[in-house]
Amino acid sequence: MQTIDFFPPIVDDPRDFGRIAAANALSDVYAMGGTPFSCLNVVGFPRKSLDMSILGEILAGGSEKIAESGAALLGGHSVEDGEIKYGLSVTGIVDIDHIWSNDGARVGDVLVLTKPLGMGAVTTSVQQDREDPAHVAAAVESMATLNAGGARALEGLDVKSVTDVTGFGLLGHGAEMARGSNVTFRFDASAIPITIGARELAADGCLSGGAARSKRFLGDRAAVAASVPAELVSLAYDAETSGGLLIAVAAADLETLLERLRAEATPACAVVGEVMAQEPGIWVRLD
Repeated sequence: MQTIDFFPPIVDDPRDFGRIAAANALSDVYAMGGTPFSCLNVVGFPRKSLDMSILGEILAGGSEKIAESGAALLGGHSVEDGEIKYGLSVTGIVDIDHIWSNDGARVGDVLVLTKPLGMGAVTTSVQQDREDPAHVAAAVESMATLNAGGARALEGLDVKSVTDVTGFGLLGHGAEMARGSNVTFRFDASAIPITIGARELAADGCLSGGAARSKRFLGDRAAVAASVPAELVSLAYDAETSGGLLIAVAAADLETLLERLRAEATPACAVVGEVMAQEPGIWVRLD
């Protein structure tokens, strides 16, 4: 398998940005049950206006995560650009008979999430100079964590459908899984883990542009209960960077999965919903 992902800085520290961008790019391989094999750096950098030491720190952060994944860094490609951009092209290896898709969820499966939501709100606060250092530090720690532990926890369990929660947010990626599986996903808003500070930021309107885009796209295919607080609704729609794995696991294997996730110390280990028989016209519910 092959994947590529890169984007501009979302935090101020160059090394943290490199770590986050690399973890985000590697995530697609883990979400399919694969193992990263090799990586290529993808770089855009304004070398005439910024010190090259900044690029060195970005690449060092990325190399740290590549090494942690066990993959080999084979080189890469850079271009002069007006804005910094960094990411990876990743080649992974997967057993074709044990690949996880995003369209195999079954009625009765339980939905588990391995990282908290709210990265879009916290990173937007950085861009707007409204950040709280403690909130940013917690978000960076989550975003820079590889999804390798979550993937290891799934080995040998009755799991057919997995995705990583990124630009389309929890409801957007959940809807993609549910639509492909001909089911409806029901999320329990009170059970969704939220990173520190994000709920307050969302209540104050500090969200990425992804929240509005996902809400427009899903429209009436997302049923949201009136009792769910508005800021939680926004965070469920909002875009994530280097988010966790959303897993549809057979109920019989739920406790084993949760025990393994705790042992792996994933940033979150939360039962966030269930897979239901398809409701006509409804892909996801948030109750």
